[in-house]
Amino acid sequence: MPDALDATPYDALLLLSFGGPEGPDEVVPFLENVTRGRGIPKERLKEVGRHYFLFGGISPINDQNRALLDALHKDFADHGLDLPVYWGNRNWAPYLTDTLREMVADGRRRILVLATSAYASYSGCRQYRENLADSLATLEAEGLEVPKVDKLRHYFNHPGFLEPMIDGVLESLADLPEDVRDGAHLAFSTHSIPTAAADSSGPVEDHGDGGAYVAQHLDVARLIADAVRERTGVDHPWQLVYQSRSGAPQIPWLEPDICDHLEERHAAGVPAVVMAPIGFVSDHMEVLYDLDTEAKAKAEELGLPVRRSATVGADPRFAAAVRELALERAAVENGGQVTPCALGALGAGHNLCPVGCCPARAPRPAAAGADSPYA
Repeated sequence: MPDALDATPYDALLLLSFGGPEGPDEVVPFLENVTRGRGIPKERLKEVGRHYFLFGGISPINDQNRALLDALHKDFADHGLDLPVYWGNRNWAPYLTDTLREMVADGRRRILVLATSAYASYSGCRQYRENLADSLATLEAEGLEVPKVDKLRHYFNHPGFLEPMIDGVLESLADLPEDVRDGAHLAFSTHSIPTAAADSSGPVEDHGDGGAYVAQHLDVARLIADAVRERTGVDHPWQLVYQSRSGAPQIPWLEPDICDHLEERHAAGVPAVVMAPIGFVSDHMEVLYDLDTEAKAKAEELGLPVRRSATVGADPRFAAAVRELALERAAVENGGQVTPCALGALGAGHNLCPVGCCPARAPRPAAAGADSPYA
């Protein structure tokens, strides 16, 4: 048996994710949850719903979270870490509030939270915190003992998050025809958000010119591109691109869109492209539809060879990273000296979000909402 690891004062880990339908009858109710209070036009809901129906009305995200739960259980057990793991979603079963009730009933009082979003932004960080606050307020109103909950820091530049993505790009390059492989361009993709939201992402000192959101993604892209060059001897050109835009067309969003980028690269004579979805933890609906469906259809129309590299998902290295992040935070809470594990130029993120970090567009109730509140 391995020596026991101690995550005291924490007595549980909560995997907090977005949620998704698991059958055709669940698509509309799920989308109503996602867009509650947002005033989203019915036409937009129907469009998004068609994306789900292309895949039988089933989002892959829940099965992917189950796989990550299994990976976390195995890693914790293999390394002697007695830290029970629970799972709750913002927009579908198992719902966050229900999971927190279960945790309270099980006697959990100090909870770490792993959100399935690695970067700074309102929808990728602060909204998760608002959802947690709303659920805890519900528990308090019900007369339950409210646990103390701490969200793990951003992990975009942790080696356990980066290494699986590096391997995914290398595998995609190797899968390209040999005559186009060395000339392939790397398109690092993430969720587009309004430029105003990007500019105000992260701490106040990082605001402006894309804020922490763009800076963090650029740092990850550089790290992956550098690793690919070191391991292959080929310096592949790369660019950060965006996908999954929604909302009013007059509002500026981060660009270029992945499909526009493929057209531009093809026109410039690029022989092939590897699409690397660095902004996403797993192959959920936006990856399957926006990249594997729309972007690949655009590439086929252009006659441009493309490959899409894998997301991190339930890779054992990511599970190990979560264990390390949990122990790191526990050490901080116990007053220990900690050297956070992080690669790149930006260093480790903060444990406590400072005032003014990733503000919402305007004050409003912290209702459960879309992964992007700007949809």
